[in-house]
Amino acid sequence: MPASAATRKKIESLREEIRYHDYRYHTLDDIEIPDAEYDRLVRELKQLEEEFPELVTTDSPTQRVGAEPSETLATVEHRLPMLSLDNAFAEEELREFHARVAEKLEFEDGAPDLLYSAEPKLDGAAVSLLYENGSLVRAATRGDGTTGEDITHNVRTIESVPLRLMGDNFPETLEVRGEVFMPRAGFEAYNEKAREAGEKTFVNPRNAAAGSLRQLDAKLTAERPLDMYVYSVGLTEGATLPDRHSEIIVVLRSWGLKTCPESRVVKGVEGCLEYYDALGEKRDSLDYDIDGVVYKVDSIAMQRELGFVSRAPRWAIAHKFPAQEELTTVEDVEFQVGRTGALTPVARLTPVFVGGVTVSNATLHNIDELHRKDVRVGDTVIVRRAGDVIPEVVSVIKKRRPRETKKVELPELCPICGSHVKREDGEAVARCSGGLFCRAQRTEALKHFVSRRALDIEGLGAKLIEQLVAEDRLADPSDLFRLTTTELSQRERMGDKSADNLVRSIEQSKSTTLPRFLFALGIREVGEATAAGLASYFGSLPAIVNSSEKDLTKVPDVGPIVAKRVRNFFDEQHNLDVINKLQGLGVHWADTEPMEIAEDGPLTGRTFVITGTLPSMTRDEAKDLIQREGGKVTGSVSGKTDYLLAGEKAGSKLAKAQSLNVTVLSEADLLSLIAS
Repeated sequence: MPASAATRKKIESLREEIRYHDYRYHTLDDIEIPDAEYDRLVRELKQLEEEFPELVTTDSPTQRVGAEPSETLATVEHRLPMLSLDNAFAEEELREFHARVAEKLEFEDGAPDLLYSAEPKLDGAAVSLLYENGSLVRAATRGDGTTGEDITHNVRTIESVPLRLMGDNFPETLEVRGEVFMPRAGFEAYNEKAREAGEKTFVNPRNAAAGSLRQLDAKLTAERPLDMYVYSVGLTEGATLPDRHSEIIVVLRSWGLKTCPESRVVKGVEGCLEYYDALGEKRDSLDYDIDGVVYKVDSIAMQRELGFVSRAPRWAIAHKFPAQEELTTVEDVEFQVGRTGALTPVARLTPVFVGGVTVSNATLHNIDELHRKDVRVGDTVIVRRAGDVIPEVVSVIKKRRPRETKKVELPELCPICGSHVKREDGEAVARCSGGLFCRAQRTEALKHFVSRRALDIEGLGAKLIEQLVAEDRLADPSDLFRLTTTELSQRERMGDKSADNLVRSIEQSKSTTLPRFLFALGIREVGEATAAGLASYFGSLPAIVNSSEKDLTKVPDVGPIVAKRVRNFFDEQHNLDVINKLQGLGVHWADTEPMEIAEDGPLTGRTFVITGTLPSMTRDEAKDLIQREGGKVTGSVSGKTDYLLAGEKAGSKLAKAQSLNVTVLSEADLLSLIAS
């Protein structure tokens, strides 16, 4: 049956849309849609062309690997084409691939023991490296698979790419293929620096890698933290390589080429699936982005026998993970109020399946971020969810923005209690001024108050707190200690025993420590470490309550901002009233002797970091000693660190200190420094 006019129009429309996105990705380095959306467009076009083969044209996106190279860089013709891979999106598609391989190789038993080389599918930019007599002479992008762009000047800046191969047994001519990528940590650091400088940020690490490689000025590329893993050989002359792909990878590594440490040899389709599941579980802990797994028949002889289809090898396939980025629509933008009164804009989305779950909300972080991305109601957006990270709106596709949309502004009044919303100078976060009067803050403050590291009231869950606050039974934390077994036992799913256990847990929580109590109060920026520092320095709550900002800044790790937060908290009479009520109801702790810190001690003005196991004291004891003698102890080594106190098994902090020329002390050196 011939294709209808509507089908012809649909096919041409798909081709135009795919070409447009190819152009934005390959030529402009400015992606508009996530991979999953692009894959859907290509698959829809392929299905239509398979149904109506008479409509296939030589310039269809399905008949080529990529787009034309940019005219701003010199072109390179690949002596062997850089083909792409077919994709499997479901287990059944992988099994079908394996069945085709087994049939083509004439395995009668389904080839359950056929060996595959399995490796992560890196989410970066495909690159070829050409070595002549061991020296790097050219690097090129994939381009359209036949012709790419000469990026030698940029690739030479990547430290993981050897300018000369190691050893002397490499081929006279060696072309290898691999993936250039930007590690996650480097991507975040680069974007943070760009934001601070008011410059354009990258959407994701893959976009960052592709854009960096296509810079005309190699100095700009050198500033970007790129890396590369080599995953195959394209061309060799003057040497014979091993007859298995996995063994070739080992040889490449011996020549100094960096290969992915997650690569494995697996057996049959079941081995492939086990590898896929295992890698999926550790995906979010890797240092780099991946979007699936690549399986290759390990035997080179079998690869030759299997051959190629028009644009992809028959012996390899990419098994994609669930998309971490998807397209959806913003239905509304609301402001949530947190425990500290912070207002967080949240996009309410048309539900979309992304990162393995259905997402209907995504954070916009703060009003500045919302305005920077210019997210509006009605916008089509890219939403991203990776692992357990809260879904976020990555960017807006402004080409699809409806007419007459309005910029979202910060509300003047709290959406929960109607109190005024205030934003301090220099702060990105706006806050409700309602304090304990705001139900949203009250609920979250109480959840924090009873949490494990605070007063640790076991059995008092979030839902029960929300119910009690909604009923106005809990106006402030002191009301927790007025709850009775009788009233709790009458609640749904509570019962006498559960109620009795909860009341007993509440009673036990009355005996606490000053650091726990300070942390439980929920003072802004007073975490566990700061609470412990305040308690250790002052020894008692009255001493803290009556201290000045200047006094507070004498506490190690307490700067002017934290001191102001603490002072503001205790300047509010209603906060003092709550504390008095808590103590009146039996909440208590043991005071300690205040820490005596030398005003002009031998360590005054010097910053220490402690690592490893010390011979005769714990790290906490060493920290107390340093602080008593006027020194400051921080958790990480930086250019501002004066000394690293190192014991056995010092680890990475020692290496970093040495790289920064930070003086390294033993325990004996420290004691000598104090005595001098």
